[in-house]
Amino acid sequence: MPRLLGVDVPENKHVAYALRYIYGIGPKRAELIVDRLGLDPMMRSRQLNEEQISRIMSVVSEMGWKVEGDLRRELIGNLKRLQAIRCYRGIRHQRGLPVRGQRTSTNARTRKGARKTVGVVRKASAK
Repeated sequence: MPRLLGVDVPENKHVAYALRYIYGIGPKRAELIVDRLGLDPMMRSRQLNEEQISRIMSVVSEMGWKVEGDLRRELIGNLKRLQAIRCYRGIRHQRGLPVRGQRTSTNARTRKGARKTVGVVRKASAK
C-alpha cells in the first residue's frame, strides 16, 4: 500500500482515484497531477515506484496546495475565528444549525440530528 503525504492510498485503484484519498485533493487536482507527471491513466497505485511517489509529493508542494493536516488545521481555525468573534455563522456552527440560510422549522434533520420529542407520548390503548 503506497503512502503519499502521510496517507495510505489503496493499491488496487487507478492513480487518479487513489490520489483522491488524500484530504485536499479532489478529481481535478488528481487529474492535473497525473497529466503533469505524464503517468499512464490506467496505472494502478501499487505500480508507482519511489521516484514517482516523490515526484507526486513535489508537485503538490510546488503548486502550494494545502493538504491533510495543514488544510484541516486551517479550516478548524476559520471556524474557531468565526465563533470567537460571535458572528452569525459562528453561532450557527456552535449550535449545530444550518449555516447558509436554510429553513429549520421543517427540515435540517441532517444538521440538527434526530427528532427530540418533548412531553409525554401516550399510546391510544393506555386509557
